[in-house]
Amino acid sequence: MNVTLRQLRVFMEVARLASFSRAGQKIGLTQSAVSRSIRELEDELGLKLLDRTTREVVLTEAGLNLVASVSRLLGELDGALREIREIGEQRRGRVVVAAAPTVSARVMPLAVAQCNALHRYIALSLRDEVQYDVLRKVKSGEVDFGVVIAPLLDPIAADGLVLEPVMTDSFSVVCRVDHPLALSDSISWSALQGERLVMLDTASGSRPLIEKVFRDHGIEPVVVQEMAHPASVFGLVDAGVGISVLPNLALPLPAGMSLVSRPLVPTAERTVALVRRRDRSLSPAADAVWQIVRDVPLRMSLGA
Repeated sequence: MNVTLRQLRVFMEVARLASFSRAGQKIGLTQSAVSRSIRELEDELGLKLLDRTTREVVLTEAGLNLVASVSRLLGELDGALREIREIGEQRRGRVVVAAAPTVSARVMPLAVAQCNALHRYIALSLRDEVQYDVLRKVKSGEVDFGVVIAPLLDPIAADGLVLEPVMTDSFSVVCRVDHPLALSDSISWSALQGERLVMLDTASGSRPLIEKVFRDHGIEPVVVQEMAHPASVFGLVDAGVGISVLPNLALPLPAGMSLVSRPLVPTAERTVALVRRRDRSLSPAADAVWQIVRDVPLRMSLGA
């Protein structure tokens, strides 16, 4: 038996529209081509599928049975073809993203969950790295793309990269509840003069921006400890070693610690950006993840 998929699709369209001419218009065939396709199908099956008069087209009993069977089979076939197309477009496989610690803590969990929900064939792996290492791994191709703090103040670090801003973030003071600054609803940058500071180290994306704000306000910071991750900063501040300036994405504060956060005024902002190599296109799978990460700030604002 030599029944073609084209013949079955033409038959289903005629059955749906009850018209050879309308079916032809829908699928881009002439009426005579539709008639020929139906005739060839009937000859191959040895059955009459349609009764055609000058006024109407009516399915025979065999035609009704074939519609029920073919409808189910075409639905399964279309689903299989969609899956094969996803494979062909490489919307499956492993995508590796590196992100600065404060971004990993707040932004990337939402992206991972969304990716799991929308793309079951993509395995998204997250690398929690300081900004220097994020940029290094993007440039070396160890990761598909990164999430960093912009602008990149070092021209060498920015060379050969494309950045796409996705959201802004501001800064707060973190201190113990018994520190004098904890009594204020907000804290001016100038109030940090002379305070012992526990800071994220110079490999982080936020540190150069914070130092620029210090210079703009004439502050000479007294940095007593420098750490790579906010969790270590929290521990040192809770122990009374000093106070800290952290981006708001590093919050909320850990439970069980005697800490408070207060916004710094005037507001200084940092920009969170996606970064990839300029000379290398993202794979379809990596591009799908890029789109998800880009949309996370909207979901955060909606409380999703």
